[in-house]
Amino acid sequence: MLQVLIRKGKVNTEEVPAPSVSEGKILIRVVYSCISAGTEMANVAATGKSLVSTMLEQPEKIRKILGLIKSEGLTRLVEQYKFIKRSGQPTGYSVSGIVIGVGENAKNFAPGDAVAAAGGGYAFHAEFVEVPVNLVVKIPSGLDFKYASTVAIGAIALHGVRRASLEIGEYCTVMGTGVLGLIAVQILCRSGVRVIAADIDQDRLKLARTLGAEYCINPVSEDPVRAVENITEGKGSDAVLYAAASSDSKILSQAFQMCRRKGKMILMGVSGMEIDRRDIYSREIDLKISTSYGPGRYDKTYEEDGIDYPYSYVRWTEGRNFSEYLRLLSTRQVDIGPMIDKVFPVEQAEKAFDSLKDTKNKPVMVILDYGLPADITHVPVSSKLILNAVRSHKKNLINVGIIGVGNFAQSVHLPNLKKLNDKFFIYALASQSGVKARNVGNFYNAQYVTTSYDDIILDENIDLVMICTRHGNHASLVLKALHAGKHVFTEKPLATSLDNLNLLQDYFATHSENVPLLMVGFNRRFSPYIQEIKKHTDARIGPLFIHYRMNAGFQPADHWTHQDGGRIVGEACHIIDLVSALTNCSIVEFSGENIESHKGKFLSMDNKSILLKYEDGSLATIEYASMGSKSMAKEYMEIHFDEKSIVLDNYRQLKSFGFTMQNLTSKQSNKGHLEELIVLYDSLKGRTKKWPVDLNCLIETTKTAVKLA
Repeated sequence: MLQVLIRKGKVNTEEVPAPSVSEGKILIRVVYSCISAGTEMANVAATGKSLVSTMLEQPEKIRKILGLIKSEGLTRLVEQYKFIKRSGQPTGYSVSGIVIGVGENAKNFAPGDAVAAAGGGYAFHAEFVEVPVNLVVKIPSGLDFKYASTVAIGAIALHGVRRASLEIGEYCTVMGTGVLGLIAVQILCRSGVRVIAADIDQDRLKLARTLGAEYCINPVSEDPVRAVENITEGKGSDAVLYAAASSDSKILSQAFQMCRRKGKMILMGVSGMEIDRRDIYSREIDLKISTSYGPGRYDKTYEEDGIDYPYSYVRWTEGRNFSEYLRLLSTRQVDIGPMIDKVFPVEQAEKAFDSLKDTKNKPVMVILDYGLPADITHVPVSSKLILNAVRSHKKNLINVGIIGVGNFAQSVHLPNLKKLNDKFFIYALASQSGVKARNVGNFYNAQYVTTSYDDIILDENIDLVMICTRHGNHASLVLKALHAGKHVFTEKPLATSLDNLNLLQDYFATHSENVPLLMVGFNRRFSPYIQEIKKHTDARIGPLFIHYRMNAGFQPADHWTHQDGGRIVGEACHIIDLVSALTNCSIVEFSGENIESHKGKFLSMDNKSILLKYEDGSLATIEYASMGSKSMAKEYMEIHFDEKSIVLDNYRQLKSFGFTMQNLTSKQSNKGHLEELIVLYDSLKGRTKKWPVDLNCLIETTKTAVKLA
């Protein structure tokens, strides 16, 4: 499909894989999309800036970059910067179109419905978009798709007006008569509010007058504060709706000065934020922020999980604002037509964006046209995009198909696979985001990219399926790949429930011969530090006494890592596997205790003490904590045996006490991610008869973690 991408300050229309519809989402064939002149043009400009310029403008990023250099090295930072500069970034957040797919649990929609959709990260400028159900609304009968494509911008204006809470006959000064301001002018006028429009563009002021503004002020030709005082008989405006886009704090100061005593200023646009106390203190002015489309915005449970707010308690959610704005359009209480200056076919997106740079004849609003499909009941969607010509298969290489190309895959596995290009070939990539798949695929020269996981699993040219998605679907993807005859590497955890684990056990119980290899990314056992330790612990006389502390760091309660078994299943499983690898024994008993958290933000389940007892008498305690300081190293281990002690500090320093061993050190933590792939390759090529991690160990570790969670 065609999608608009921004890269190095330029706009391009490029081919990317079309999205597939997933649970709780709606797949839409876009007919029109609306360009947001302010937000999107700022994003285009930002992609053209150098790293140094970005750091100077956003000094808070300097600490993050320094932290990345410290943890992963300068080379990794340079690689990441090159990737970002080469990658096309999606843009857009307001579309109209036709439903062609409905995900499970996405109620009230059916293929063929005419809809509008909004949301940064979802409603892109693209031929097809997949949008969560709460960000999609039906278009009233008879309303033009072109007008409905402005749904996001209209909802922003509507929510700003709601935040002002004005009554019939009160004054509202609308500062800035761009799209937001002009829509707000109309909504205010229809509500019985007396509107004063202020802008430096005389043509837009004329349009504001046509659309209902009672008074118009041009700050270039007159003092806007004094003008508002004269209009309101010296009282000042009951509210000021700030819909301008400027970094000049002087304009913000003028907005406060326009307000009456105990008035209010609603910030919708972009402003310099140097506030003069004298502007607000003596007259007790209220400053209110209008957050985008309304209640629900930036709330994951509402936007992503599809959980609506009760109508009785939250009358106007963002979804209900979308519907109300479309109703105002369909009843002609808001007229958007005079604001749409230009419509470009999506193939000419670059010209569309360039038109917004015209300072003399800058259009108020620009729309992209994708064309109404001739057959709305059968619209072809291609999930696959070929990037490179098919190469002949080299016998020594393992063709890898990667499912999920999130941060971990991009920062760890893909760079390591590239380093090991004499062993592995990155053949194909799959991601729910077509743009992400295309960006990563181009960077690593993959044969093709796709938004369908089945394309990877069923491809006969792929030898190894690598699963790097979020935890919840690991077991089902592993099982599907095994049934397809593929070797599988899955990131931890193997499964997040005993039911899913039992399905995997049943597979191996009924497929005892010539089964594909299964490996879970329990990388720590392959670290050079652990391999050095095992040289000595494997030769011990008595049992091991092990203490492991993982300073995991805080994650908010709504973070995805708390889902599907939580962080014990998703991360502490690493340490359970490691301890089992050190003891070379099976677990005979285990127990765990959480803290009792009655106050504060820390979750009890994220702060757990675990005790493991092994058949040879070895004991291990694991302290998993989210309450610790981020300035402290993440991982630390002590091992005691036979009057000897070993200390491993964050996989960067190894020390021995009571005996002599190789005391390793390294600048960055080496947790064995590269080494586990080398061991995996040797197993796949038959150089070793054993799996990298024994199946019984994989099952025991997973079962223990699930029961402890």
